[in-house]
Amino acid sequence: MTTLLLVHGGLWDDMDAERFWHEPGIVAGLEERGFTVLAPDRLPRARSWLAEVEHLVPLLPSGPLSVVAGSNGCSVAVRLALTCPERVDRLVLAWPASVGEAVVDVRTRRGLTELGASPRIAKDLLSGEVLRGATEAELTGMKLPVGVLPSTPENPVHRRRTSLALCSLLPHPSELPGTPEPVRRDFGPYLRSFLTSVTSFVSEVP
Repeated sequence: MTTLLLVHGGLWDDMDAERFWHEPGIVAGLEERGFTVLAPDRLPRARSWLAEVEHLVPLLPSGPLSVVAGSNGCSVAVRLALTCPERVDRLVLAWPASVGEAVVDVRTRRGLTELGASPRIAKDLLSGEVLRGATEAELTGMKLPVGVLPSTPENPVHRRRTSLALCSLLPHPSELPGTPEPVRRDFGPYLRSFLTSVTSFVSEVP
């Protein structure tokens, strides 16, 4: 039985696993398909992406697992796969948050600062070439299969260009059918499609 780790989105805000994965029906849907699902809350107001990994690792089972990450959770999941490659055998990057959107970055930086983040922490959390917290060289060096699921329709936080760039950099990418993010009201009709895409990808025989 495959174990799935779900890494929710958000960045220094009130987002948690309940709102991101449970309420839209994703956890229940994956469990109905026979998966063991772990959906922990990320470290609140983490000072770095690595600190989030250090928070997650003690919560994981000993064997390898598949990771499904959403939005800014994609940065955590990639850092986990880079830091502990023996713990992650497959990775789904769903609705990856885009880097370099000026209006979004200004708003996010302001929010981080108002919540107490230092300028250095805010800069480190928002920095990245294609994905926050990872370099292009690190992405091109990832050998595991990675499914990339874009936001449909795209929006300023989750641009189509980010998914395309990830697929061009990763050695073993698979582009999965896009959906809205699960916290959006229009996600409901896409739940079955999302569950089918994740199930098919993580169940593929190498």
